[in-house]
Amino acid sequence: MTEPVVSLRGVRADLGSRPVLRGIDLTVRHGEVVALLGANGSGKSTAVRSIIGQVQTGAGEIRLFGTDRRRFRDWHRVGYVPQRTTAAGGVPATVTEVVSSGRLSRARFGVLRKADHAAVRRALDLVGMADRAKDSVDALSGGQHQRVLIARALASEPELLIMDEPMAGVDLASQEVLAHTLREQVGQGTTVLLVLHELGPLEPLIDRAVVLRDGCVVHDGPPPKAVGQHALPGHDHVHPHAPAGAEPIRTGLLS
Repeated sequence: MTEPVVSLRGVRADLGSRPVLRGIDLTVRHGEVVALLGANGSGKSTAVRSIIGQVQTGAGEIRLFGTDRRRFRDWHRVGYVPQRTTAAGGVPATVTEVVSSGRLSRARFGVLRKADHAAVRRALDLVGMADRAKDSVDALSGGQHQRVLIARALASEPELLIMDEPMAGVDLASQEVLAHTLREQVGQGTTVLLVLHELGPLEPLIDRAVVLRDGCVVHDGPPPKAVGQHALPGHDHVHPHAPAGAEPIRTGLLS
């Protein structure tokens, strides 16, 4: 428990010939809820995708639960919710089938047992989709698709939950359900790393905000609205460890 759940040190990543992450540091400790904020193209999604190995890094170190990510094998401890997409990726499937796929990392030989099915039902209950369990995901709204993706991540009962823009394009009713679900998980001690464009209804849950600009960390501390004068429009804030020449962040642009 002394090791951070997530640790990035000097991580760099390029997409093609374009630098996206320019040596970022990030630490997420047990039980924390950390939000990654920033404008489009700032590197938020690339950062979380590098943590789960979807983006190759060019330099730096990434550790999960104290283990180098390249040697990390306990992926059942990590739940990942990608940016909004169709829950089944265009493949015909029921809600239960999609959520069950999130349990396979814990299933022996790919066979779901009684405890696995119970975990799937709990995940569906958490996101308010138990009544749609047998429905095709093709019949769901965008917000319901997002709930299914979150249930899929929760089915493995993860210790770390990584969510990439979970509220983007989601109706208000689903936002409230997702905020409630997250409160439940945080109350049970789950560590959460969120990519957000704005804090919205999740703001009360956020312990720390890490703001990226042009692939650099420009703020790491209280959410921007709670950092005093720097939260006011017209005030700039530069993270003390930002690289020389990094642009200040105008926190008024984040709300």
